[in-house]
Amino acid sequence: MQRKIVPEFDVEDLERSLVFYVDVIGFNVMFMRPEDQFAYLDFDGAQLMLEQIGGSGRRFSDAAMEHPYGRGINLQIEVADVDAVHRRVQGAGLPILIALEERWYRQGSQSSGNRQFVVADPDGYLLRFYSDLGFKTNFDS
Repeated sequence: MQRKIVPEFDVEDLERSLVFYVDVIGFNVMFMRPEDQFAYLDFDGAQLMLEQIGGSGRRFSDAAMEHPYGRGINLQIEVADVDAVHRRVQGAGLPILIALEERWYRQGSQSSGNRQFVVADPDGYLLRFYSDLGFKTNFDS
C-alpha cells in the first residue's frame, strides 16, 4: 500500500536510532541504503524514514540542524498494544515525557479516546504512541 505521508527524520547516528526504533519500539526495517546511511521503517503500517546527517543521500533541510530536532511537532502513532510499547521503553530506561494515560478528545457530540504516552527519540523527535479506545457520547455539548 502506498502511503500518503511518510516522515523522514535527519538523525545524528543511524545505528543509535535503529536501536531505538527497531530494538526498543518494535519497528521493522523494510529496506536500507547503507551508501546513503538511510533506513525505511514500518510498524504495523506506520512508516518513517531515517537518514544520517552527513550521509551521501539528498538533503532536504534548508537550515543548520540543532538538537533537539523536530521542534513544534509530535507524531501520533497508532499501535495495537500501547502498554507493550510502553513497557519496552521503560525497560530500556528511556525518559517518558508524558506518562501513560487515557485521554479523550472532543469531536462534536462525541469524544475519541486514546491510551497514550510520549517519548523522545535519541534526536529529540517526539513520538506519541497510542491505542484507540473508541468513541463515547458527550452529554455536555
